[in-house]
Amino acid sequence: MIVVSACLAGVACRYDGTAFPCGKAVKLVESGQAVCVCPEVLGRLSIPRPPAEIVGERIITVAGQDVTDQYQEGAAAALQIALKAGCHQAILKARSPSCGSGKIYDGSFSGKIVDGDGIFAQMLKQAGIAVYTDEEF
Repeated sequence: MIVVSACLAGVACRYDGTAFPCGKAVKLVESGQAVCVCPEVLGRLSIPRPPAEIVGERIITVAGQDVTDQYQEGAAAALQIALKAGCHQAILKARSPSCGSGKIYDGSFSGKIVDGDGIFAQMLKQAGIAVYTDEEF
């Protein structure tokens, strides 16, 4: 079983209220080979919501609000869903503060990319689940 970022499965849950459908991810969910989750929605963040980036150890919106607790809560809930479903792989949205794997935005809201993982990607990796981004899939 595979866990997929809900936005990649066609769910309009991104910060700007849109989806970012990935044909392969949609097919995996439709065929029952994958479950989709949005850690940010599971963390009770709204759709739409202000953009957020990782700044040091915190997740901060463009307006300066600390939303780290919501991101952690949502990532933990998404991890539990993945574990209960028996997921061994994840396909996540690149560069997201939740789902980014290997590369994330630098926290300056300038579009600059740095090495790092989003909070959900970190949790999945710590649980032994292989993580790929939509750009690698």
